[in-house]
Amino acid sequence: MLSTFRGLPPTVWTLFAGTIVNRLGYLVTPFLVFFLAARGVTGSETSYVLGALGAGNLLGPAVGGLLADRIGRRPTMLIGLLGAAVAQGALYVAPGVATMAAAALLLSAAGATVGPAAYALMADAVDAERRRRAYALFGWGVNIGTAAAGVLGGYLAEHGYRLLFAVDAGTMLVYALVVTRLRETGPVAKAPAGDRDGVGYGVVLRDGLLMALLPLFGVQLFVYSLTEVALPLAVHDSGLTPAVYGAMAAVNALLVVGVQPFATAWLARLPQLPVQAAGSVLIAVGVALTGLADSIAGFALSVVVWSLGEAVVAGIAAAMVANLAPAHARGRYQGAFSWTWGLARFAALTLGVTLYTGLGANALWWIALLGGLLSSAATFALRGRVAHRTDHALAA
Repeated sequence: MLSTFRGLPPTVWTLFAGTIVNRLGYLVTPFLVFFLAARGVTGSETSYVLGALGAGNLLGPAVGGLLADRIGRRPTMLIGLLGAAVAQGALYVAPGVATMAAAALLLSAAGATVGPAAYALMADAVDAERRRRAYALFGWGVNIGTAAAGVLGGYLAEHGYRLLFAVDAGTMLVYALVVTRLRETGPVAKAPAGDRDGVGYGVVLRDGLLMALLPLFGVQLFVYSLTEVALPLAVHDSGLTPAVYGAMAAVNALLVVGVQPFATAWLARLPQLPVQAAGSVLIAVGVALTGLADSIAGFALSVVVWSLGEAVVAGIAAAMVANLAPAHARGRYQGAFSWTWGLARFAALTLGVTLYTGLGANALWWIALLGGLLSSAATFALRGRVAHRTDHALAA
């Protein structure tokens, strides 16, 4: 499997190792719905905490992208990891809904500053031709850690939540130690004198192709984010325990861990945007199948389908964004991409939950299916423009 990623530089492998450690402790967010229920938070109050969690994912990437280009990749990652570790403790001891929401906002905002800096660091270290493999390896590390975390989290959730929070915060601190071993790489280039691209996100907003791609990626990421939000609600409403949701998370992670390296190698020879579109269709179909599930076997089938789609698309969108970015603005481009992730997750945590509880679960699954199919078709239609820009990136 590792031969798929042969030739990547040490920086990428260090981030890969740190990500595995960090994701071994990714325990609180997937089980937050169950934690809030155990603390007596009602369904309507849960939406406030989940909304705050999603709002932090809007703030964090924007700040992280700016900081990555201004103060460097490594300091930005350290700020995010240390801040998120503190927020874990604050969330656990928070006495009420308002303080829980504030802690959730800090947790997600701090954690979300890390991604743009890490992705920019990899873009600095890897040429355009190998970036898809670098980002796929990063995602592979996420799933290796999540494979263990799903089972561990389910067990800990059944026996109380204190260790859940402690392990999560501890792995963030370990990842921070790993980051201190990285060599700072950015910003690797300065904007030309008098160029407006040197300040803020104007450079991103003036890129028409990126502005066309990000909303489409956003819809696809919204559909995928429902696996974190609506899936546990569906499991809960089917009368199943938190351990079942933990097992489903482990099924997803194990399947992606096993399939993704082969999918990355086999699909690397194909145009990447059509591959992205096809994988997104699989994700949409798999998520929609959740609406037909009422047993462990049914949920497992839906997880298998969208997990295969996840393995297919691994690393493609982030690599496209990196290849579109000028060297001096890689942090902000990845910040915009991560902000799109955050917006999609915020929509899943708020709109997704509202649709699930208001219009009913079936309406949400139909919206997910149609949204995924239409956004995939629109993404496919941009393949010519993306190929033209990517060829220039590879030639540079």
